[in-house]
Amino acid sequence: MTPQPKRHYSVEEYLDLQRSGVLKHEYYRGEIFALTGSSEAHNLILTNIVMSLGTQLRKRACKVYPSDMRLKIPKTGLYTYPDVSIVCGMPQFDDSKQDTLLDPIVVIEILSPSTERYDRGKKFQNYRTVNSLQEYLLVSQDDYHIDHYTNQNNGTWLLKTYSGKDAVLFVKAIDCTMLLDDVYDKVDIADSDEEYPPIVE
Repeated sequence: MTPQPKRHYSVEEYLDLQRSGVLKHEYYRGEIFALTGSSEAHNLILTNIVMSLGTQLRKRACKVYPSDMRLKIPKTGLYTYPDVSIVCGMPQFDDSKQDTLLDPIVVIEILSPSTERYDRGKKFQNYRTVNSLQEYLLVSQDDYHIDHYTNQNNGTWLLKTYSGKDAVLFVKAIDCTMLLDDVYDKVDIADSDEEYPPIVE
């Protein structure tokens, strides 16, 4: 039997599908990829981050969007749904429906076994082409640990790691702090003496 060719979708077909359905998908180069559901830990961490940063940014010209806000990356054509996107100033959208963001200043992803390699690799490669993006955070969901990348505006990104419930992370682009004890509030983190190996950049 001859294998059927892959179906290629136009951007318009993809957006129609997203706007008429309940499931979220990524879009890249004509292909559509279904996004999987999230664990309890993932949802608790997401809620804690959005509440903490949203509270700190009240009365300021910045907005915190959770994972239902779609992001378009113009230089690569990827459409995706970051766990958290933050915009300061007037947000720029792809069209008048205002459901596809273009200019986040901070993006946060909560890692899972099925997405970690992608979030650290190809997805980060795409994010790095977004001119507005200044900081990218990767949040573990099974340990008190966050990897924090900062755009050096010279083609390089500086990585700092934060581990342990007493660690405090400063997000310079939005002048906010993230206490890991707050990020992981009510999340069942197993006690472990295992330490993360040093990362050589």
